Amino acid sequence: MSSLKMVKIILSLAVLAWMTSAQAAVDSYRFMHVTISTPWYIFLFLLMGVFAPFILMAVLAWSSAARKIDHESADSDQNPSVE
Repeated sequence: MSSLKMVKIILSLAVLAWMTSAQAAVDSYRFMHVTISTPWYIFLFLLMGVFAPFILMAVLAWSSAARKIDHESADSDQNPSVE
């Protein structure tokens, strides 16, 4: 295949790819209905993503502390100190 044909094929594919992405960018707003409350929905979604790890961390710390207290009380019941 000659280099001129190769250049034509590459240029035509580049133009086709550019036209496809431009068409997709124009059509994306056709399916998305943006209102004044849309930023609030985005804010609440991101807020859940930020606070969920903190809530999980608090629950795990609480359960670990409760498990540690139960383990210590079981050890003291099984091995009473002799006075």
